[in-house]
Amino acid sequence: MSNSIVILDFGSQYTQLIARRVRELSVYCEMLPWDADAARALSLQPAGFILSGGPSSVYVEKAPFIPSYVLESRLPVLGICYGLQALTHALGGRVAASAEREYGLAAIHVDAANPLLPEGSQQVWMSHGDRIEQMPPGFDRLASSPNSPIAAMSDEKRKYYGVQFHPEVRHTPGGQDLLRRFVLDICNATPDWTPESIIQASVDRIRQQVGSQRVLSAVSGGVDSSVATALVHHAVGDQLSAVFINHGLLRLNEQSQVEEAFRRNIKLNLVTVDARKVFLSALAGVTDPEQKRRIIGEIFIRQFEAQDRVLGSPPFLVQGTIYPDVVESSAPERNKGARIKTHHNVGGLPKDINFKLIEPLRYLFKDEVRRVGEALGLPHELVWRQPFPGPGLAVRCLGELTEKRLDTLRHADAIFTAELEQSGLLNLAGGDDLSAAQAFAVLLPVRSVGVMGDQRTYQETVVLRAVSTDDFMTAGWTKLPYELLGKISNRIVNEVKGINRVVYDVTSKPPATIEWE
Repeated sequence: MSNSIVILDFGSQYTQLIARRVRELSVYCEMLPWDADAARALSLQPAGFILSGGPSSVYVEKAPFIPSYVLESRLPVLGICYGLQALTHALGGRVAASAEREYGLAAIHVDAANPLLPEGSQQVWMSHGDRIEQMPPGFDRLASSPNSPIAAMSDEKRKYYGVQFHPEVRHTPGGQDLLRRFVLDICNATPDWTPESIIQASVDRIRQQVGSQRVLSAVSGGVDSSVATALVHHAVGDQLSAVFINHGLLRLNEQSQVEEAFRRNIKLNLVTVDARKVFLSALAGVTDPEQKRRIIGEIFIRQFEAQDRVLGSPPFLVQGTIYPDVVESSAPERNKGARIKTHHNVGGLPKDINFKLIEPLRYLFKDEVRRVGEALGLPHELVWRQPFPGPGLAVRCLGELTEKRLDTLRHADAIFTAELEQSGLLNLAGGDDLSAAQAFAVLLPVRSVGVMGDQRTYQETVVLRAVSTDDFMTAGWTKLPYELLGKISNRIVNEVKGINRVVYDVTSKPPATIEWE
């Protein structure tokens, strides 16, 4: 890859957003741990480096530092938050604890014309407890804020830049323009990272990996596994066999919808396996979400191993793993962030699997996956299905999983999504906080007293979760009309047995995740 940006991750949960924003500029980038070796980073032939934020302070013992090859490369460098402080520390400046921490929205003033920031005042998103006390030799101040005398700085001669704020988050309105100036103007990167180039690179890589051998694809019915299967089929054709495992944790009528979509649109023979009893038996009595994910991940693999023998033992297994799965599971080769949860197809796989994995979407974001699906010619209804976790309703049915509770959840969820669709408020492309990019119901193992038909009830609670987002890495709760929420609540309580209370989740991500488990 001769036209990339290397992002060194110092542990910020926002680092993946930097990668996504650079990809939005149609420029390829990779996110590597801050201590990635020179051979790994320079093999990408970068046009420049971006240094992420992080939770540490540069002046503490064993603090992460900038590898020597970054500065020795003589390539442009942009430091963000901790990245700015690490750049300052490495080049002879001074960083110290700030008397007043700065979190959230702030106003900065840009002092003079420069290649990175427009002059004048602008709103940014801050998140730091340290500040620059003295710039390194050769640097000039670009901007300041009330709590950050040096909110941005630059060394134009060496093309080194640093900002104390986070341009990657949507709360910094001019952030994408800043990244565009750095990536396209300062680094001179060419915007050639397109769905067509992604497909061609993936096809070449898959064909080289597989050769003439057979491949088995794990289809869950979600967008990611569908696009991954279509992409591999595009590469190897009839060498691919697809298997859909019904684990009993699907949405209402999902099996028939998936089978029809695949057979009509991908022209691929889809083998369906009814494994509902196997999964529900293994999950009986299990309430811990991490344990649920690990159990489901292992049974999935064992089920595919059984099909593997039936289909002639293909050595390769296709999975629809995408970048947010990897990031949230904190795969150690990619980042230094904390593990948020174990995704069943990342950290939840058993160690003794017999397959070699093919994950063509592993480093793509959801919007990139959808654009690749469209470029492959997949129909709108398949590419724009709602995101659905691999463990299915297991992570939306909190507490013990029983067939009865799952059926209850299925029907409540179907009512919720149907009403949103009918109201035109399910907008999977995102872009505003009044329509939902994802919406679903959650069943809680919490009973409360109610009254129906003059009789006392003691039944469970359903939570409605609708989020507005365009990247699924951060999300706000959707501002649905009260009248619609009232109608949905009334339908669920009246039509779904076992539910006497409906509540609406008004928590953003962060601090919550989109899914409840």
